[in-house]
Amino acid sequence: MRHEELGIVIDNSAFLPDQDPSLIQAARMIYDTYYSVHPNVTELPLGVAISRSTYRGKLIFNGKPILLPQECFIPLSVMNAR
Repeated sequence: MRHEELGIVIDNSAFLPDQDPSLIQAARMIYDTYYSVHPNVTELPLGVAISRSTYRGKLIFNGKPILLPQECFIPLSVMNAR
């Protein structure tokens, strides 16, 4: 059964950040730090799930992330666009 059939509403706005430059910069820093610590990893992530309040986050490599209410998802394409 699909989530629409169960009456579950998915808020896609959490996956499209308000283009807050500080969030995008923090996501880029998380990305850069990960690859400096793990230089042998060649897989590219889909993006970064990041907290709007603490700026802590983690790279997401597969699937649509399940986010907490204070989190948003910054796609790799948004991080690379700036």
